[in-house]
Amino acid sequence: MATSANFAAGLSLSNFAQATELKQRIWFTLGALIIFRLLSFVPLPGIDPVALQQVVDITQQNTGGGGILNIFNTFAGGSLERMSLIALGVMPYITASIVVQMAAALSPTLAAIKKEGESGRKKLNQYTRYGTVFLTAIQGYFLAVGLETLSTSQGVQVLVSDNVALFRIGAVVSLIGGTMFLMWLGEQITARGVGNGVSLIIMAGIVAQMPLEFAQLFAQGQTGALSIPAIFGYLLLILGLIFGICFMERAQRRVLIQYPKRAQARGGMQAEKSHLPLKINTAGVIPPIFASSLLLMPLTVAQFMGGGVGLDGAPATGNDLLLTITAALQRGGSLYLLLYAALIIFFCFFYTAVVFNPEETAENLKRYGGFVPGIRPGKNTEKYLDYVLTRITVVGAAYLTLICMIPEIIATQSGIMAFVLGGTSLLIVVNVTIDTVGQIQGHLMAHQYGDLIKKAKLKGRPRR
Repeated sequence: MATSANFAAGLSLSNFAQATELKQRIWFTLGALIIFRLLSFVPLPGIDPVALQQVVDITQQNTGGGGILNIFNTFAGGSLERMSLIALGVMPYITASIVVQMAAALSPTLAAIKKEGESGRKKLNQYTRYGTVFLTAIQGYFLAVGLETLSTSQGVQVLVSDNVALFRIGAVVSLIGGTMFLMWLGEQITARGVGNGVSLIIMAGIVAQMPLEFAQLFAQGQTGALSIPAIFGYLLLILGLIFGICFMERAQRRVLIQYPKRAQARGGMQAEKSHLPLKINTAGVIPPIFASSLLLMPLTVAQFMGGGVGLDGAPATGNDLLLTITAALQRGGSLYLLLYAALIIFFCFFYTAVVFNPEETAENLKRYGGFVPGIRPGKNTEKYLDYVLTRITVVGAAYLTLICMIPEIIATQSGIMAFVLGGTSLLIVVNVTIDTVGQIQGHLMAHQYGDLIKKAKLKGRPRR
């Protein structure tokens, strides 16, 4: 009998050429990502793009472009520095998802809604959309105020009209529309394309910034700001991180599951054995994204309230307390690194608890007669699975923290300001790529199974 490994080995370009539905899904995904990139070049109404680019160039020359808001700009695919309709990207949606999921885990009312199945999931998604609109409105307002302050401090007239109130209202409405459109586009990619839509949008923004980041990195070497060995060593570090991410994302802890002996067709009894695969990194790429999103939202407000703020997040004047907080939360700062690591670890455990329920898994095993050898079914199996999951989550949290923190520390100490080449960006790109390729392989395998069924001609004999 053919196994799944045989089918996977038989996958080839000829099978891909025959998979019409898969090709349609891929083309739909590429088309949606192209629309996302085109929108990143459409400026907000009332802004002079040429003057805005002058302000951005002046600010980056004065500060070196080392602010935390550049991370936001990276996730948005450069839309923030161009002040486009999708300048905020999908970060408000991600932040709203965090709040709703945490509330569903803590609130009995939302927990009951979550257990309602498909209808409960739709209600929670609707709450997430409302939260997205609310957060986008707040962040959009402070973004508009910060843009006005930035243009005034640099002496360049960025706004086309002198009516500031009209510009703020238009900017907030436009940003809400852009973020909601991206959220809808991500849902369409998930349903009609290949891969997770929101994750692919974030990855597309990061990949779009990579050529520019590599050019800036090599430009630092040409000007003498960085030595050639330092650049070469950083590139080797990137390759090592990619290898480590690929290895850890496929690592599993397989829990042996045994089923009772069953009678065979030719007589005799045989016990069936299987395994329960538990990924070392069950949470995937969610913890770094959630941690970045939560760090960016309060920092954006604090920076814009602190006075003259550039797109790189460098305040010029303002309250001393806000200046101190903003300086501590800059990339490479002690408070930033500490909060970033703590949030990654927290969301590793939180999201793992959301996606994997030991009690439900133990109950399903008991219902179908499965058991872990040496462990009683039911409550003991639940405790055992929770014990194993906690141990591997510790390893997964340590892995994610190291992947995200090591490049941050090294880049800050060496003066390399390549946000796209950091651990978080590489983790997102590699992880999303692995998941997308896995889905493509699944579609190809399903198509191959369909062809085999057709070739088998499993039809009943015609009656005479």
